[in-house]
Amino acid sequence: DSNDDIEDVSLFDADDDVSRRSKKSKIRHPVASFFHLFFRVSAIIVYLLCELLTSSFIACMVTIILLLSCDFWAVKNVTGRLMVGLRWWNQVDDDGRSHWIFEARKVSAQGSKTSSEAESRIFWLGLITCPMIWVIFAFSALFSFKVKWLAVVVMGVVLQGANLYGYIRCKVGSRKNLTSMATNYLGKQFLRQVRFPGSWKPP
Repeated sequence: DSNDDIEDVSLFDADDDVSRRSKKSKIRHPVASFFHLFFRVSAIIVYLLCELLTSSFIACMVTIILLLSCDFWAVKNVTGRLMVGLRWWNQVDDDGRSHWIFEARKVSAQGSKTSSEAESRIFWLGLITCPMIWVIFAFSALFSFKVKWLAVVVMGVVLQGANLYGYIRCKVGSRKNLTSMATNYLGKQFLRQVRFPGSWKPP
């Protein structure tokens, strides 16, 4: 009887482990995940193929800027909150002073987060990769003397770079926390160097 009880418990735990893994790998917000990549990837594709699709620079520029603007709004206001539980915004107080607020969703009492690992990977992959591509486009336009495209490319770098910076601040904390962490780390390394000369190595 005791053996049967132990087997029942182990099977129940195994089922829980499978369900937890499926929840982590499952995309809970497919629409948000789609639009997180749709606008920014579409802007890159239009930029690469616009000279093949049409000879009108104005039409290409307006299309790319509209896609970048839609991407900025969607990522800042929707996908970041749904996919990874992060959000940032600007708030003006009664005195007219501007405050930037960076928030992260708190972990529940059970220690579980509502975002899945698959959504988190999609979010950060799109958030980091696309601004890097626009930076490459900026250098390419600069060195190939395509001056007319610089405004479009700079718009892509600024809009997508702003979201990247905002969500990194949400993820790692405020600049004050980063400064204190760096100060504490350097202080520990200095004390270690004083106590044991020659033991410190650059990270």
